[in-house]
Amino acid sequence: MDNKSYRILLVDDEPDILEFLSYNLTKEGFNVRTCSNGKDAIILASQTLPHLILLDVMMPEMDGIETCEELRKISSLKDCIIAFLTARGEDYSQIAGFDAGADDYITKPVRPKVLVSRLNALLKRADKNIIQEKNQTSHTISGSDLIIDKNGYSVTSEGKEILLPRKEFELLLLLSSKPGKVFTREEILYSIWGKDIIVGDRTIDVHIKKIREKIGDKYIVTIKGVGYRFKD
Repeated sequence: MDNKSYRILLVDDEPDILEFLSYNLTKEGFNVRTCSNGKDAIILASQTLPHLILLDVMMPEMDGIETCEELRKISSLKDCIIAFLTARGEDYSQIAGFDAGADDYITKPVRPKVLVSRLNALLKRADKNIIQEKNQTSHTISGSDLIIDKNGYSVTSEGKEILLPRKEFELLLLLSSKPGKVFTREEILYSIWGKDIIVGDRTIDVHIKKIREKIGDKYIVTIKGVGYRFKD
């Protein structure tokens, strides 16, 4: 898929930033739409189904974190990539962003060519995942009270369906694909985020913590200093 086929939604409350980003991304061939607040972003995203949403954190009415959480509840946007582009570079802000379901967190200022490179890496990886899913037959992983439906993109625990953001689902799916195998942090980072996306070890810990909060502590085991494994 070339850049002209990719729909990008830019969300920022500063008109100058929207104009600057829109100009540079349109120049690169992306199909760009913009809006200035989280509430409009949710409506516009539901209508246009963008491939990627670039979202600011600090916005009036509904901030970027809350907007991301709401977007992740919309089933038609389950394959949509959400990346934060913000001046907030603190660790806790990044953790909150990934916790809300973001795929990447990019801090301002960023050069246009670097931003385009990051977006292309995210979109390329998403394309590969979608192609792999389409080529796979329906596959369900069952373990005691936990059922993970790969094609249905759903998780059921003790008869109750659980909503997991995409990265949490992919991480759970990876670990459960080989029960008993210890996945190192490097394997997890490469498999879930890819070699072109820079995230820290803390990102993995946050996602594991959130998965455990939703499905319970008994399935994922921490191997200190190495990584994680799914109980066999």
